[in-house]
Amino acid sequence: MSGSPSQGQAAPAKRETFSSRRLFILSAIGSAVGLGNIWRFPYIAYDNGGGAFLIPYLVALLTAGIPLLFLDYAVGHKFRGSAPLAYRRLHRAAEPLGWWQVLVCFVIAAYYAVIIAWSLMYTIFSFTEAWGDDAEGYFFGNFLAVAEAPGIGFTYVPSVFFPLLLVWVAVIVIMVAGIRKGISRANSILLPLLMVMFLLLVVQSLFLPGAAEGLNAFFTPDWAALADPSVWAAAYGHIFFSLSVGYGIMVTYSSYLKRRTDLTGSGMVVAFSNSGFEILAGIGVFAALGFMAQAAGTGVNDVVTQGIGLAFVAFPTIVSQAPFGGLMGVLFFGSLVFAGITSLISVLEVIVAAVQDKLGWGRVKASVVVSVLVAAVSLGLFPTATGLYLLDTSDAFVNSFGITLGALVTVVVLAWFLRKLPLLSAHLNRVSTIKMGRAWMVLVAGVVPLALIYMVANEFISKIGTTYEGYPEWFVGLFGWGMAGALVVLALILTAIPWSRTSKAHHDPEYDDVVKEDAQEAAP
Repeated sequence: MSGSPSQGQAAPAKRETFSSRRLFILSAIGSAVGLGNIWRFPYIAYDNGGGAFLIPYLVALLTAGIPLLFLDYAVGHKFRGSAPLAYRRLHRAAEPLGWWQVLVCFVIAAYYAVIIAWSLMYTIFSFTEAWGDDAEGYFFGNFLAVAEAPGIGFTYVPSVFFPLLLVWVAVIVIMVAGIRKGISRANSILLPLLMVMFLLLVVQSLFLPGAAEGLNAFFTPDWAALADPSVWAAAYGHIFFSLSVGYGIMVTYSSYLKRRTDLTGSGMVVAFSNSGFEILAGIGVFAALGFMAQAAGTGVNDVVTQGIGLAFVAFPTIVSQAPFGGLMGVLFFGSLVFAGITSLISVLEVIVAAVQDKLGWGRVKASVVVSVLVAAVSLGLFPTATGLYLLDTSDAFVNSFGITLGALVTVVVLAWFLRKLPLLSAHLNRVSTIKMGRAWMVLVAGVVPLALIYMVANEFISKIGTTYEGYPEWFVGLFGWGMAGALVVLALILTAIPWSRTSKAHHDPEYDDVVKEDAQEAAP
């Protein structure tokens, strides 16, 4: 990797870094703490043994989530590049893995921003409880104007299009500002605000009538559930998605750390902060659902739901019935906005960093081109009457056959084919306080692939057996299976594109220094 730029070519700008370990930790937590922590974890825990679920959840965190997080950190930090460049430096044959992750992030960013736009509007709606007495009818009818059947439509919904445009303007400003002035600053402001707002929401929920019944439903353990393999699979599945591992985010973020940074210590803080927030979310959500059940004269199991149904149907109903409901709505939907933005900028950074490295572009140019392109796809496809069907299908297939399958292939290639775990373990141990030895390599090479194989196989069987959600076969084939397959094909095409002569793949003084350091330490 040594050598000087040829005459007349400008060397790439020095790689940005987080100005402190604290800002990296805030940014990594901001990426991990997203919409799924708030609207997915409480239901997953409740549906898989209640309080007993915390046992497989903790086991999955320690045996798969944290080891895979450290693997991402080691690749990004040692090889000092975006996902494609870091994997290329690890081994030239591994570059497609990085582009697969970049493309997964492209799809996620396009639809994730839409949910933030919904949350932004519902924050405003909370002041007047605009949904009235029919939260479900208002959301799917008045607000989204959902078409009767899936398809490709261009009937745009202004109440979604314009807030989505606003979200993209704000995010583009953050991305153009860079790592220190943009991403670090946004996370240092939004993450504390998110924590304060959600704590206030939890406190308010705990004082609602029926809150105790909701918490009993959430925490009461069903010990028999521990004998069910699907409960353990649910724990591993949630951990993989929750920590933002396996699709380039942590590889990219760790590449911006200074060379002498405690990786494993930082990772522990990120992992347990993320889990702490999830348990806090469970308390707040189920306290509120307990109130909803009591008000409706039903059991908690009759009102519990997850995802869009929880956020935009159940919670508005709670807001309409609760004392100071407007405040609760602002806190809840405002939290979704902040959690969404901190996650979205991390997803976009994977793409921006890859374009910078591959083409040798500057920060501003790469950020503008990438963000505008993703925004154009987002604004063109999702704020329409058929956008919800497209979002649902894209999310289901990119999670199963983008993130999960991609993570499985990456781990198998690195651990079994390239046999790079000893090298990565040595790097973690060189800079970190908590040492990773043979146990870490066994977990990454053994436990993680087994869990991922089970998840991928399970998803494949469930989706191949019946048409997803009963949608038309052509629709699922195009936006589900077709999209998942296209990610792999496009990753190979992007790998075949030559790296710019001014890119960091050819001249990167900082990485040259890392290579020299490694050579000196390896010398007898």
